[in-house]
Amino acid sequence: MSEPLSLSSAATSGGDRIRCLTFNVLSPDNRDWERREPLIREALRHLDADVMALQEVRIDHVEQLIGPGYVITPFSAVSDNGVGGVLATRTPHRVLEEIDQRTPEHGADLPWCATLIVELDLPFGRLVVAHHKPNWPFPLEVEREQQALRAALAIERHAGEGPAVVLGDFDATPDAASVQFWRGRRSLDGVSVCYQDAWETLRPTDPGLTFSAENPLVQAGEVATAVSRRIDYVLVRAGRHGALLQVVQCGRFLAQPVDRVWASDHYGVVADLAVPAHPPGTWGASALES
Repeated sequence: MSEPLSLSSAATSGGDRIRCLTFNVLSPDNRDWERREPLIREALRHLDADVMALQEVRIDHVEQLIGPGYVITPFSAVSDNGVGGVLATRTPHRVLEEIDQRTPEHGADLPWCATLIVELDLPFGRLVVAHHKPNWPFPLEVEREQQALRAALAIERHAGEGPAVVLGDFDATPDAASVQFWRGRRSLDGVSVCYQDAWETLRPTDPGLTFSAENPLVQAGEVATAVSRRIDYVLVRAGRHGALLQVVQCGRFLAQPVDRVWASDHYGVVADLAVPAHPPGTWGASALES
């Protein structure tokens, strides 16, 4: 169901780790929900993530899907069918800001297009988490650029010098301008930031597709002609000396059928993050002494 992680509660076994998941569940209005829903429910509860960013989920169904013990904040806007995005955390969070990312020209494409920014007080300190959902249509990369810029500037204001995690369905591939901006590989309007891609950190030569033509739900969907892509991310904010949290593990979630049932047209991304034993900007002794 998930790779390469064991679906144990490894991320919650110590106060210096946190497990983050982003997953587009594919709206219940789409096919095979009666079989997909129990599969998703069981997998999410077994994973026991500390932070979950879910897309295309019925807002009134979230707690039934993920189980008890989470603080759940949905995006303010939803589609007519009650579907939208949510951020759920084991540790209580405080909402810092929600950015309405809809544009006048294309606001109807995704009514719940937004970036939700919260803060958590964890044993290792304060953490800012952002669930980012930009526009999806293929030709709208210029909008995704500006949506990334607005989100990044807000996170910079709220995070200060501290760590931040951005996760979600970005609907953009690693070589897209918006993702290149997040990764610190290009600037936008004179602004640059830098986030470490959890998948790329541990699997730099693996394409890590999260929307794949091998998936029958993709083949049967509205974008059946699309090429396979990696468009779902967990990103870790970097300071001047590198990422402020260490990526310990990263894998895809529900990337294979279970008993011939595919959970969604997207595969999730799950990452275990930890406070680095050797903080960025300091010298460590272990390598010198070995």
